[in-house]
Amino acid sequence: MRFSMPVLRQSRLCGSAVVAAAAIVAATLSPFMAAPAEAVAIERVVSAKGVEAWLVRDRSVPVVSMQFAFRGGSALDPAGKEGLSNLVAGLLDEGAGSLNSQEFQRRLEDNSVSLGFDSSVDSVGGSLRTLKRNETMAFDLLRLALNVPRFDESAVEKVKTQTRAWLSGAAENPRRIAGRVLARTAFGDHPYGRSAEGTRQSVESLKPADFEAYVKRRFVRDRLVVGVVGDITAEELKPRLDAVFGALSSSSGPIELPQVAPALAGQVFVIDKKIPQSVVTFGQAGLSRQDPDYYIAYVMNQAFGGGGLTSRLMEEVREKRGLAYGVNTSLAPYDRSALITGGVATQNDRVGESIDIIRKEWAKLRDAGLTDEELADTKTYLTGSFLTNIDSTGRMASLLVGIQLENLGIDYLDKRNGFIEAVSQDDVRRVAQRLLDPAKLTFVVVGQPKGVMATAPAPPIED
Repeated sequence: MRFSMPVLRQSRLCGSAVVAAAAIVAATLSPFMAAPAEAVAIERVVSAKGVEAWLVRDRSVPVVSMQFAFRGGSALDPAGKEGLSNLVAGLLDEGAGSLNSQEFQRRLEDNSVSLGFDSSVDSVGGSLRTLKRNETMAFDLLRLALNVPRFDESAVEKVKTQTRAWLSGAAENPRRIAGRVLARTAFGDHPYGRSAEGTRQSVESLKPADFEAYVKRRFVRDRLVVGVVGDITAEELKPRLDAVFGALSSSSGPIELPQVAPALAGQVFVIDKKIPQSVVTFGQAGLSRQDPDYYIAYVMNQAFGGGGLTSRLMEEVREKRGLAYGVNTSLAPYDRSALITGGVATQNDRVGESIDIIRKEWAKLRDAGLTDEELADTKTYLTGSFLTNIDSTGRMASLLVGIQLENLGIDYLDKRNGFIEAVSQDDVRRVAQRLLDPAKLTFVVVGQPKGVMATAPAPPIED
């Protein structure tokens, strides 16, 4: 669970371009769905200027998909300029080089190019998808967006207006309120505790000079990772990489973001809001993606609350008692911290019972681990479904970027299922004892729950 809702800009299609766009969507249905992970060959490509990308060739359809990211996201936005990363992501396709916003968008439409940018807490990046025949134009538009964005006054005001509207809606959204309170409690004044989308005041303060400085400082090659999938060879890709990324600065120094331990100590916060049912977010400290126990915790969480209708919490909360339509948990590793979080929504007079059940199951998992059936079923699902969820070239390119961001190694696809299969009952019991702490499981309730008392006032959050 991430406490941000980044702006994602994608090309707008109309007229005959819709037909070509539909062809891209149909063409990007991935052959990886039927392939074992070890059969997917990842090639490391390094351009003449030293730009590296991971490439998976797929000649079955005439499509090229690229995903890329720069390490360091909204958590690096300066204090008072929260939302900077988010707005830059929203502005990069609003005109570049000699093309204003309308002209840039028209080029995308006319050439059936899908181009988008997004910002998250720990990275900022984008995606490109194009038919093979329009590859030159597509990569050139991406080059312009990254190297010579315009930040015209009209475009800035347009994206600010969109952000203002989003912030107004978010200020009334129970799930977003609960997530913000949990993040603020966990991380305090650390950047992870701030709003990634910014506040009304911080967004208004941002100027074109801030965006220009951001691009120069944050879009640097030593923070860049790239994944490419589709009908393109390594030799064809190398000059494309240099054209898009080769002129960027080589380095801007180390990322200065301190580690932070989540300050969740078993509090219960209640934010009064007159809504038909209460929304509950809960969490405690988690573990790093690089932790040796991560895969054990991943399997354990999948069985406990990450597996949809088949999870233990769904069985106890929904199936047996009908307390809620759904309940879930997830691991949330950040670059400088980690949480285990979850959520449920239920009628106001059943919130207390739902919280009690979640607490009891949290303690039961810590004390007894999983059943043999839960462990076996979860491992079978996780190993069998992995690549079936990678149903497009774009998703595969995104996976390549994620593997690089997490430093998992180019052989990750070969090893991943082995890590899952190696998890034993003793492993789960040991990690459950190490990780789960019912005394520190913190709840944020937004609504008017009956019989649930706050143990402390909720920290203030800005919008």
